[in-house]
Amino acid sequence: MEYLENQGKTTYGSSFHISEMDHPTIYKLLIYMIKDEKAAINQNIDLSKGILLSGSIGCGKTSLMNLVRPFAYHASDYKIKTCREVSFEFAKNGFEAINCYTLKQTNRSKLTGYCFDDLGAEQQIKHFGNDCNVMAEVLISRYEQFVENKSVTHITTNLSASEIENNYGNRLRSRMRQMFNLITFDQNTKDKR
Repeated sequence: MEYLENQGKTTYGSSFHISEMDHPTIYKLLIYMIKDEKAAINQNIDLSKGILLSGSIGCGKTSLMNLVRPFAYHASDYKIKTCREVSFEFAKNGFEAINCYTLKQTNRSKLTGYCFDDLGAEQQIKHFGNDCNVMAEVLISRYEQFVENKSVTHITTNLSASEIENNYGNRLRSRMRQMFNLITFDQNTKDKR
């Protein structure tokens, strides 16, 4: 925790602080990142799935996914991309923009790891009149790769399960249960901004 707090101060400024209330959430993230099988079983974490990190706006989801990234095994590394950026890429480049998140690179057996940040903050986007729920398309395609070759995806969101279903449909919500370990911040966690 001390290391993470020091890294947080370096990255986000001297006022960065890890609340004791957030320790259980951070502990689960670290268990996952270092692939501690025994602790993962005790915490009901499936190391073959990704992480869906849920919490209120400003609780530190994005910061933590950045800070725990160095603990991830090399093969489990991931890039962080906001869902809004992915949607804007679609608006500019169409369905070709989705391919970089849903197709394997040459000579790779799995998709590149991604953490899609702030699911629900993106808007329904059009590209030359083609309407697309971009993140639903990305996640369903990544689900297919998860089933085929255990490609892992992570997400941060402040949406509830019912809001996810309303925004993306029950088909995606069902697949998300299979793809992700749900890790949540305590509901009393304060806005840290």
